[in-house]
Amino acid sequence: MFLAAALLLQATPQCTATDTALPANLSGWTAPADGFGVNKAVMLDAGDVAKLPSFPAEVKPGGAVMIGFRIKTAGRYGIALDQRGWVDVVLSVAGGEALKSTVHGHGPDCSSIRKIVRFDLQPGIYRLYVTGLATPSVKVMLVAP
Repeated sequence: MFLAAALLLQATPQCTATDTALPANLSGWTAPADGFGVNKAVMLDAGDVAKLPSFPAEVKPGGAVMIGFRIKTAGRYGIALDQRGWVDVVLSVAGGEALKSTVHGHGPDCSSIRKIVRFDLQPGIYRLYVTGLATPSVKVMLVAP
């Protein structure tokens, strides 16, 4: 049992600093942003999903946020979060059906990015819904392909 614990500790990165070595497509995670968009992280205040209108049918209880965004170039974009949460992306003109995600993953080692969910998006206007939040706010960023 001691050997298993020692191996687990070796596999866990020992971070002396957080968010200092992010790749270029995540560089906006630590920069102040004037609004949500590609490579622009923003803090959003969460409300109770039960009291918010127009959320997709398959949402998780708890805190929730919604924000709109525009895609100009087709590609596989990511939605990065600083915590656990359920991510839905909806094309604004498509009747409210959540798009199917293509990849789920974590942020880089030694970063405060806890989750990245990727979607294949075409040019258009979308709405991002994040539900199931346990804190009163969430940091979120649209990650370039």
